[in-house]
Amino acid sequence: MLTLTDNARQAVVDLATQAELPADGGLRIAAADGTPGDFDLALVTEAKTEDEVIDLGTTHVFVEKVTSTVLADLSLDAEPNGASTAFSLTPQQA
Repeated sequence: MLTLTDNARQAVVDLATQAELPADGGLRIAAADGTPGDFDLALVTEAKTEDEVIDLGTTHVFVEKVTSTVLADLSLDAEPNGASTAFSLTPQQA
């Protein structure tokens, strides 16, 4: 299962709070259309039926079913980049 670093967890919570998402909302990760190996990240109000859900307490990360197998051994990290946040994927630490 995809894991999140502490920086990524905080970034997702901050983004969800700023967007005033409902309690069922969060960040959704899905395969990018037409670009193999790329992913779209979007703030959404709820998960899709088959999404894998990572509960962060006050918000969630939803991973598209097909994408969850690709990301299973990876970790999501975040780094503030001026007024935005840059997310990256790295291999999970053993």
